[in-house]
Amino acid sequence: MHTGFLSLSVTHKLTFAADHIIQLLHGQVSAVHSIVPPGFGLKARGGREFRGTIADQPDFDAGSDAEALYNAMKGFGSDKEAILDLITSRSNAQRQEIRAAYKSQYGKDLIDDLKYELTGKFERLIVGLMRPPAYHDAKEIKDAIKGAGTDEKCLIEILTSRTNEQIHNLVAAYKDGEFFLQKDLEEDVIGDTSGHFKKMLIVLLQGTREEDDVVSEDLVEQDDLYDAGEAQWGTDEAKFIMLLGNRSVTHLQLVFDEYQNIAEKSIEDSIKSELSGDFERLMLAVVQCIRSKPMYFAKRLYKSMKGLGTADNTLIRIMVSRSEIDMLDIRECFRLRYEKSLYNMIQDDTSGEYKRTLLNLCGGDDDIAGEFFPEAAQIAYKMWEISAMTKVQLRGTVRPYQNFDPASDAQALRKAMKGFGTDEDTIIDIVTHRSNAQRQEIRQTFKSLLGRELMADLKSELSKNLERLILGLMMTPAEFDAKMMKKAMEGAGTDEHSLIEILVTRSNQEIQEMCSAYQNAYKKSLEDAIASDTSGQFKRILISLAQVHLHSSCIQTLTHSSYFVLYKLIFYFNLMVFVREPVRRVHIAQISSQARGLGTDDRALIRIMVSRSEIDLFNIRKEFKETHDATLHEFIQGDTSGDYRKTLLIICGGED
Repeated sequence: MHTGFLSLSVTHKLTFAADHIIQLLHGQVSAVHSIVPPGFGLKARGGREFRGTIADQPDFDAGSDAEALYNAMKGFGSDKEAILDLITSRSNAQRQEIRAAYKSQYGKDLIDDLKYELTGKFERLIVGLMRPPAYHDAKEIKDAIKGAGTDEKCLIEILTSRTNEQIHNLVAAYKDGEFFLQKDLEEDVIGDTSGHFKKMLIVLLQGTREEDDVVSEDLVEQDDLYDAGEAQWGTDEAKFIMLLGNRSVTHLQLVFDEYQNIAEKSIEDSIKSELSGDFERLMLAVVQCIRSKPMYFAKRLYKSMKGLGTADNTLIRIMVSRSEIDMLDIRECFRLRYEKSLYNMIQDDTSGEYKRTLLNLCGGDDDIAGEFFPEAAQIAYKMWEISAMTKVQLRGTVRPYQNFDPASDAQALRKAMKGFGTDEDTIIDIVTHRSNAQRQEIRQTFKSLLGRELMADLKSELSKNLERLILGLMMTPAEFDAKMMKKAMEGAGTDEHSLIEILVTRSNQEIQEMCSAYQNAYKKSLEDAIASDTSGQFKRILISLAQVHLHSSCIQTLTHSSYFVLYKLIFYFNLMVFVREPVRRVHIAQISSQARGLGTDDRALIRIMVSRSEIDLFNIRKEFKETHDATLHEFIQGDTSGDYRKTLLIICGGED
């Protein structure tokens, strides 16, 4: 069985990755392909890299396997462990050969015997594995349609995630005599659904989506989903259906980018506001599969096991259908999004032979893999979704004040700190409603008018977290980053999380300015400070990031590389891509870790709120809401207090 990462020597892998990423950072390697050590993955038929967890068994003998299964079911009781171990270590194509050999040798249908010997969820899972993929999909859809109600979520999942070929095979399998008198799938869908939901399902059933290499730049602007939705009262559902049901994945990703630029909101947000019910859920699933099928399935798997009870039909269907396609990718997405491995969640939520079979299909525990990565990669490991991330318009929550008068603000701040007591409300109001550039003018004017250092006055008048937050806002971004780097390295221990967060999320110019600010403030180069406070591969990569000589060919390669090339880079160290890409995920991961903890890491919270307030805090806020049960505003409100909370909430900019 292919186990991906664990199949290579850990020392060889980390050394190889560190050396090549450092070369890539300095332009010494021109292609991302060159950083992938030989032998990383298997090749599937047709040359595509194999990303499943179940592969062909070497030295396969269908007759011998058929005999082993017959013996496991012979006599009183059955050897369930032998059955599950054999079936989960053979590919589906090999299972079909076993089924044929079983019938030839014993005159019986293997699936019928398995149904007789096994029961419950374990039976459903094993039988699902024994069916050809198209027949498994057909059976799932038939079960979703039959009876009084319809399982719309099952229909949505299957029809939005399958390729053209898989859809055609599914339709043919549904007509087979094994399935209820050779019925027509399209007719059954028409008879069991209605409205725009039905229309979109019928379009998907045609299996006519353009291939991925079909992209027409001329059509990207013509395929204006904005005009079909946000720009008018009501929604042109027909246009949504036609475009999302037929255009290629690559083309639609460009359309989504164009939509974001025009509407200043994602296509997902627009669908949520313009559509409703099953049709909304269907269109969202289409978009999610266009973005990233592995992430779509990771979310589906998480929801199937989250809370009380388990949606076993969904769990079985996904584990069976994706085990030979992209289960490794799904595992990665699951681990990165939920900070828990799929393996461990299955282990906690299921039992018996059913659990053992699912764990075999899962193929490995990604939490264990984390132990083999240095600290830098463990944090970066949480920030994937790069390949599926849309290029969004970054939006801050703090903007320049329109009627800005630095002299008036300087006088108001002095008055707020003069005499007995301090007017914190005035200080908070001025500092949080001015851009950083305007705050620097206030600092300069304060000194020229009053002959005093504003930062020193604020420090003497404020205390604790409010002091740290207000002073952070009053510093230049470079000064603030330099101070945060200094804080991360001072004392007995090193705050590796802070070092990683800052270095992987700042642009070349920001890092250069930070290095200068660090030198000016602490009379020591940032590179020397990192070298003296860290070690090994972690030190080497952080120093390379701090040197910021990113080569143009490296940038071009990272921007245009295929999913699997980027995936491998991300899988190893995943650090420098954030210099070019939106960096919301790293900040969300940091805030999320606080939300799950017993207390608040105020230093991290302040660092993120200050540093992103004029860049992309609005985007972070929106994504935080999508991935959590609460908004960022609610999290801050519930976890902080007093003037500190008030200041954070103003910076947050809204309740979503």
